[in-house]
Amino acid sequence: MLWSGWGDPGKARELPEPVRGLLRDLLGVRAPGTPAARLESVALPPVALTGAALAALAKVVGDAHVLTGHEARVRHTRGKSTPDLLRMRAGDGSDAPDAVVLPGSHEEVAELLGLCSRERIAVVPFGGGTSVVGGLAADGRDRAGFTGVIALDLGRLDRLRSVDEESMVADFEPGVRAPDAERLLAAHGLTLGHFPQSFEYATLGGFAAARSSGQASAGYGRFDDMVVGLTLATPSGTLDLGRAPRSAAGPDLRQLVLGSEGAFGVVTSLRLRVRRAPAERRHEGWRFASFAQGRAAMRALAQDGPLPDVLRLSDETETMIGLAEPDEIGTGAPGGSGCLLIAGYEGARVAGRHAAASAVLARLGGEPLGPEPGQAWEHGRFSAPYLRDSLLAAGATVETLETAGFWANLPRLYDAVRPALLGALGSPLVMCHVSHVYETGASLYFTVVTPQDADPVAQWRRAKEAVNAAIVEAGGTITHHHGVGRDHLDAYAREIGPVGAGVLRAVKAELDPAGILNPGVLVPRG
Repeated sequence: MLWSGWGDPGKARELPEPVRGLLRDLLGVRAPGTPAARLESVALPPVALTGAALAALAKVVGDAHVLTGHEARVRHTRGKSTPDLLRMRAGDGSDAPDAVVLPGSHEEVAELLGLCSRERIAVVPFGGGTSVVGGLAADGRDRAGFTGVIALDLGRLDRLRSVDEESMVADFEPGVRAPDAERLLAAHGLTLGHFPQSFEYATLGGFAAARSSGQASAGYGRFDDMVVGLTLATPSGTLDLGRAPRSAAGPDLRQLVLGSEGAFGVVTSLRLRVRRAPAERRHEGWRFASFAQGRAAMRALAQDGPLPDVLRLSDETETMIGLAEPDEIGTGAPGGSGCLLIAGYEGARVAGRHAAASAVLARLGGEPLGPEPGQAWEHGRFSAPYLRDSLLAAGATVETLETAGFWANLPRLYDAVRPALLGALGSPLVMCHVSHVYETGASLYFTVVTPQDADPVAQWRRAKEAVNAAIVEAGGTITHHHGVGRDHLDAYAREIGPVGAGVLRAVKAELDPAGILNPGVLVPRG
């Protein structure tokens, strides 16, 4: 993973001249962004942990698995939000952990948490490093009262432990990266079917911690739908949850862990529902005259069926720019007018489901565009983060934000976000798509592009605060699948109210009485 950007450095993209022209003529981007610092020049604070503390950590996991070198600390500083990347590109490593610790078992994780609790060492669990909500940095305020901070890298917990093909359940350790999980399951003819945009680098433990949603969520469900059991190491002891597919034995404590972002404990194993690997995949495009018309067609499929496995709709601006097909931007193949809908079908009965869904889409005003737009989307669906790196280098701030609401409230929610961004940023380019649908509602996923000002981190912070307030006021959830982290914390507190915040603080106090786990994340301050 590129330390100051996204993904494989070999996949970095040069911006085509038409895109540079778009930035210049539409947004007024004239000057390139500040060149990224060299890794070796990133400024890090001195290691705060004492030699005795480092030796105690090494006694648990071995000397080779406690890292205090410059590169290891840089690579475990922050996640991959645009503010995170802007700080890293500027050479600001002020939030770096003092050490990176790599446990090799549940027992080692549990022992480390006990040690860190006694010694007042803050612990930031680290999977693939793909958080986009400030979920991986204990900043100065959150470090107060701790003797140091470690990044708890779960990369050594990377095994598929068992496969129960009768129950269709696979038991994984949390550090397995998504592509490796698919490769391991493919040997059994199985799949998770979970393909979020972070797929190339994210881990299964991270998916659970952030309630991830994949691009085929209409067919396979969200990641939290796939978790039938898990084990959580906490400073207070171990939770082993999930004895059956469903239970009436009190509240489902798995829901305390899913979405908890490392603030309550560290996931050390996951029992996941799997599916047969599809023998056939088919993706295609449809055009609707307006976003409202396309949204109505999506609602009809979600409520009355048949529901495709992939279903996403770009608004007029995103369709015009061609962001639904990232590899086509700037190649002379623009998205065109109207709104582009991508439908995908996988697994069994593809032909029958395709025919029935196509009849609904056509009846509700859709124009079939054939397989090419769907194939272009499938080919380029993991490309957008690479494009963001190139845009940052060109002097444009690019960021995403998302929310969700009930169908009846989606227009209000959609209409609330744009003016909030315009008020904070002037004249940004704002694009939106719907990519996750339910019988009762759907998500809205916005991409924002704006010229960088003298302080692009503060520039985006102001915009984020404005749009967070607009989402809460319009009745949406502050996040559908990115998580809370630090970026959404204040708005999340407003969403759940003082009683809900009190419940989270009580759970935190029970499982993590010393407050060492990912301080400043998820749990509203009292």
